[in-house]
Amino acid sequence: MQAILLDVRTRGDAAVREYTERFDGVRFDGARPHALRVPPDVVAEALESTPSGLRRALEVAYGRVLAFHRHQLREEGSVVEDGVEVRELRRPVERAGLYVPGGRARYPSTVLMTAVPARVAGVSEVVLCVPPDADGSVGAVTLAAAALAGVDEVYGIGGAQAVAAMAYGTESIRAVDVIAGPGNMYVSVAQRQVAGEGVVSVPASFAGPSEVVVVADDTTPVDHAAIDVVVQAEHGPDGLAWLITWSEAAADAISDAVGRLVAESPRRGEIEATLSEGGYAVVVDGPELAMEVANAIAPEHLQLMSADPESLVPLVRNAGAVFVGAFAPASVGDYVAGPSHVLPTNGSARFAEALGVHDFQKTVHVVSVSEDGLARLGPHVAALAEAEGLAAHAESVRMRRRPGRQGLGKR
Repeated sequence: MQAILLDVRTRGDAAVREYTERFDGVRFDGARPHALRVPPDVVAEALESTPSGLRRALEVAYGRVLAFHRHQLREEGSVVEDGVEVRELRRPVERAGLYVPGGRARYPSTVLMTAVPARVAGVSEVVLCVPPDADGSVGAVTLAAAALAGVDEVYGIGGAQAVAAMAYGTESIRAVDVIAGPGNMYVSVAQRQVAGEGVVSVPASFAGPSEVVVVADDTTPVDHAAIDVVVQAEHGPDGLAWLITWSEAAADAISDAVGRLVAESPRRGEIEATLSEGGYAVVVDGPELAMEVANAIAPEHLQLMSADPESLVPLVRNAGAVFVGAFAPASVGDYVAGPSHVLPTNGSARFAEALGVHDFQKTVHVVSVSEDGLARLGPHVAALAEAEGLAAHAESVRMRRRPGRQGLGKR
């Protein structure tokens, strides 16, 4: 992967095309080679030609995601004390790069869950990369979501090469300030790598393969718990799907139901790939221990489906999103609840949270000091500066307190 990042940084578009041919099967030779960017009129047409029922679903999801993230906006405030005023300005980044997975499935929902927070934050330019089909095209429903969310540029590239292109820039793609969005392990690690070089920012969360922990008991409808274990597993390999219960009977019944659902699923291969490595049914001694296990996992999705799920909510310490009760499957959060479904995985819910408006903004502090304020606080500045051996720092406040200081205009 590091070789891919370096190659794209060095050779730009040529390297991107070569890796897209190798990994996605797209051919760029011939009389009419594929362009990396999807033409804007193709993006617009995708929304116009979307079937009415699907378009309505996209619009409902868009509206709910928009409303929630507008709620995240903070007013600029200030603190005034001892003659010092500190104002906090919120400023959006200029250009955001979004990564949306492809290949195994279409994810128009992820377009909304990444682009809408960026737009609400005030980002001027929103760029989307998504893996192309073998013919070089990007799925129409993904393009429709991009048009609806106001994405400015769409590129049919995926993998680490897309991350590198957005981070470093190429002949076709200008570098961005922030990269956000989920992907497989390679994509998620590539985001960390470029962020570690200091060329771009990424959210604190590690948005990798999908995870779910379902907490159930004897009262939980067996099929409901089973389908909710399967839901996140159908995203494909490298994820986690756990059932935690204090009832051996529930563990056996739900596990049997999972087996039946997997056998009948059109995505059986993806589900089995997840469950074979990351599927667990765990029996503990009670609800408190169930929550201890859940907090140790720090899952992306945590579903509380016991007889009294609200009583477990205060015990939650580490989770990307929590879904409470029999009528709140994680799939509601995937599409229409409102918060972004780009959530921390791989244990990063211990210190990170869902993608939000804050990931596309930064804080700028503006400090104003009155003459009286400097008189009060200056001696403390000087004392601390001298303790650190920084004489000029101390002198910068002392000289302002000496009699006879003059500006250039008073000489």
